[in-house]
Amino acid sequence: MTTITHRKSRIAVDTTTPDASPENLAQLKDFYWTRESEPHVLRRKQILAKYPQVTKLCGHEPLTKYIATGVVLLQFLSAYVLRDTHPLSWKFVAWAYVVGATANQNVFLAIHELSHNLGFKKPMHNRLFSIFNNLPIGIPYAASFQPYHQLHHKFMGDDALDTDLPTRFEAVVLSNVLGKAFFATFQILFYAFRPMCVTQIKFTAVHLLNVMVQLAVDFLVVRHWGWYAMFYFLMSSFLAGSLHPTAGHFIAEHYVLNPSYPATKNADPSTRTLAANLQPETFSYYGPLNFFTWNVGLHNEHHDFPFVPWTRLHTLRDIAREFYEPLPQIDSWVMVIVSFVSGRNIELWNRVRRENETKLSLDEKKKQTEYN
Repeated sequence: MTTITHRKSRIAVDTTTPDASPENLAQLKDFYWTRESEPHVLRRKQILAKYPQVTKLCGHEPLTKYIATGVVLLQFLSAYVLRDTHPLSWKFVAWAYVVGATANQNVFLAIHELSHNLGFKKPMHNRLFSIFNNLPIGIPYAASFQPYHQLHHKFMGDDALDTDLPTRFEAVVLSNVLGKAFFATFQILFYAFRPMCVTQIKFTAVHLLNVMVQLAVDFLVVRHWGWYAMFYFLMSSFLAGSLHPTAGHFIAEHYVLNPSYPATKNADPSTRTLAANLQPETFSYYGPLNFFTWNVGLHNEHHDFPFVPWTRLHTLRDIAREFYEPLPQIDSWVMVIVSFVSGRNIELWNRVRRENETKLSLDEKKKQTEYN
């Protein structure tokens, strides 16, 4: 028994034997709401109780800075080579898709590693190096990513603080085939602008430095290599978060991709209680694309132990195999995108969501006052 409910109808639902008949798999009209704690804290405690040696896997990975530097230099070399090639030519687009997008996805996820202070021992060194890694993205991104991503880990599924969650507006407007195709194509823009619309973070000196360094390098690239080189960086960034194989991880990580758990048969769909059978909130992928993406596919492992670097996530899985093998897995990031766009039962609603504790406590106090 767990409590996964509609916002307006918090009813405990017995989901141990869900009826997955076709008539019950109605299209979702709301998120999977729950008051249960996110699963990673509990599993971390269980793993540490049985395998305390896992703590030795935590810490920075010196190899990260060398690989990340190589990828950044590869992107600058590519921009230089393509500086006289028209951005709409087949050569430019093909190189930007195959090489540029893969490289910039690697850059995005190098910044992700650095946001957990896994590249250097000192946090400030990680922040400064992430600004260097930001350069081939073309727009300042690294300094803002860290605080928003830390909120995602600390308050996973939180209605007000987890900016990885699609907004209600997104879900209402885009939960159809054309809308999902639009979302999958332009998802990098959603991840870039949604956080600023959902919650605000403090603007610091590191943010200012990120902006200044990025604009200075962009200016130098345009002045000495021309606009085509700059377009290469921007196109690479766009394609990295669009219909690209490595971009499948954005959807694969936390969307409920096997919604075999039905909505209960309430007369009014707007107050339907959603059964979730301890619905898994995080999915791991163990395929070859992890080679290009710092093993981000091992996402259950990462959320359980965010201070274990990319080189040791497989070791973590091997040590605690009985905890991870039973969990649902993703076989293909490419098919995740295809299924997301074309699947009737996979919408932007397919995320587990929690009421923000501050808002929830205020709502409950208000209800108690009204009742009394």
